[in-house]
Amino acid sequence: MLFPGNSTYERHMQNVKNDMTERAREWGADLIGVADTQRLAGIGTRPADLLDGWPRAVCVAVRLADGIVDQVTHGPTALYSQHYIRVNAVLDDIATRLAAWLQSRGGSALPLPASQILCEETFVSYLSHKAVGIAAGLGWQGKSLLLVTPEHGPRVRLVTVLTDLKIPPDKPLRNRCGTCTACTDACPAGAIRGVGTDSHFATRREAVDLDACVAQLRRFSEEAHIAPYLCGVCVSSCPWGKRKKG
Repeated sequence: MLFPGNSTYERHMQNVKNDMTERAREWGADLIGVADTQRLAGIGTRPADLLDGWPRAVCVAVRLADGIVDQVTHGPTALYSQHYIRVNAVLDDIATRLAAWLQSRGGSALPLPASQILCEETFVSYLSHKAVGIAAGLGWQGKSLLLVTPEHGPRVRLVTVLTDLKIPPDKPLRNRCGTCTACTDACPAGAIRGVGTDSHFATRREAVDLDACVAQLRRFSEEAHIAPYLCGVCVSSCPWGKRKKG
């Protein structure tokens, strides 16, 4: 019989996870991980009870194009802006497909938008996809607060699907930023405080001067007609995920 704790159930859920990963990759995902939502307690969601009834959060990542990210040296480009929008659309498509697939396997699912700012003062959304990615073992929290993956660095965009299927969760990775200050040094707003995260997940206020960051994003948006609010310098400057030349 299939019930939690039963070995047959556990094998079934592992098979569901394997099949889900294969389908997501067919739909365009580069990385996929599963988080136990108990690891997300206290991250802050809109609404506050968003995670109630959802024991798992599936995080999907799509890699950004190196040729575009490499051009983001001092600020966002028009190409980066359009690419950002397009990759978010791809992620939303994957999330919609994934939610339907999870439902076909007997579960319920709630896909969340890849990028939707609910408050332009605090720049918050329904939940932090980065926090889900960290809990799902896709990477660690960089000093810029970005998710840094071993495979692609921070050159990824993320989306989350909540589900009540108790798919085996992945384990978080250790932080590998060490003493690197590449993103801190490159930030055009001087907003990254360089807080190490070896022993804990830093909050936004601890790690970043949010007011300085948002002010810079608004300057870029107004001066370069870049939409949505974008920078990308910390993404481009991170050694993780950079192509080796030569």
